[in-house]
Amino acid sequence: MLGIKLVRLIEKHAHEIADNLVSTLRTSERVSAYRKLREEELRTATLELYAHLGEWLLNKSASDVERYFTAVGARRAAQGIPSSQMAWALFMSKAQLWSFIYGESAADRVLELYSELELLSVLDGFFDRAVYYALIGYEESARVERAA
Repeated sequence: MLGIKLVRLIEKHAHEIADNLVSTLRTSERVSAYRKLREEELRTATLELYAHLGEWLLNKSASDVERYFTAVGARRAAQGIPSSQMAWALFMSKAQLWSFIYGESAADRVLELYSELELLSVLDGFFDRAVYYALIGYEESARVERAA
C-alpha cells in the first residue's frame, strides 16, 4: 500500500532532506533567483511538504493540492522568481526525494520493490500536479498585476 514505510521514512528524515534541497537551491544556476529568498523561508516551505508527505499523498484531495500550489505560484511570481525557475525548483524537490529513497531503500523482496515503485509513481504524479498548479498561480498573479 503506497510504500507507507518509505513515506514514514521520508517524514522521519524530512529535516535532512529539506536541508539538502535548500543547499542545492542556493547553489544551482538553474534556480539562481531563489538566492534572493530567505533561507529559512525555503527550509520551512520544503519541510512542510516533506514532513507531511503521507498526508499530502493519502489524505489531501486534488483541490487541496490545487489551492496550495496555486498559492505557491502566486507567491513566487510576487517575489520575482521566473516561472521556469519555480518549475525547476519543484522538479528538484522531487529529485531530492528520489535520491533519498534510492539511498535509503533496501528492497530485498519483490513486494517491497513493487511498493517502492508504486510510491515513486504517486510522487511523480503529485509533483507534476504541483508544478501545473504553481504555474497557474504564477500566471494568475501576473494577469492581476497587469490589470492593475
